[in-house]
Amino acid sequence: MTPTDTLTVTIERGPAGAETFAVPAYENQTVLDVVSWIQQNADPTLSYRFACRVGMCGSCAMTVGGVPRWTCRTHISKVVKDGAVTIGPLKNLPVIKDLAVDMDPFFDKWIAAEGVHHSGQTRHDPIAPIDAATPARVAADAGIECINCAVCYAACDTVTGNDAYLGPAALQRAWTLLQDDKDTGRDDILDAVSGAGGCHNCHAIGSCTAYCPNDLDPMSAIAGLKRETAKSFFSRGR
Repeated sequence: MTPTDTLTVTIERGPAGAETFAVPAYENQTVLDVVSWIQQNADPTLSYRFACRVGMCGSCAMTVGGVPRWTCRTHISKVVKDGAVTIGPLKNLPVIKDLAVDMDPFFDKWIAAEGVHHSGQTRHDPIAPIDAATPARVAADAGIECINCAVCYAACDTVTGNDAYLGPAALQRAWTLLQDDKDTGRDDILDAVSGAGGCHNCHAIGSCTAYCPNDLDPMSAIAGLKRETAKSFFSRGR
């Protein structure tokens, strides 16, 4: 296919500064296609991440025109303005090189929020039946499609201003486990999310929900944690 036009693409390369490229525009071209073209044809040193290319892994998330997005599912025609677009690394995470960020702080906060399954059974126990229609199971199911892309984390203004804040993805995971009948770590979860960097730091701006590519609702999950931690405070005599 022949190019229909030329795009002016500015790549924000973290501490290395910014660089602008002229990229041929094709029909149905994604942002990831544009980044790949630059790496393959203009600058082979450009570093970035991708894997599945179909919105299943989340590894290609970047900041496009100031907004965190999956680049594999974002058509360039939706974000280009006057033939130009700026692409940078995700915000709120350390830049390793160019468009690749260090995800360790993001996942460390999942652990800090007790975002791991707490099992009360072994593999030798029978599988407990779960009623999919209960309110708790419905609430748990609403958050299980998170694929750890960190778009919500990059969009969160509270994370920007507070390094200790656990962030929307970790807190949503905590809420999901709190609603899961199979998880036995309720007190541990509530203690973890009610501390200095916990759910009560959220200002309820809603950027996490607005930008989630999987249409999840971390803001409502965090509101649920606020309610449950308040109830726990009084019921446990804290």
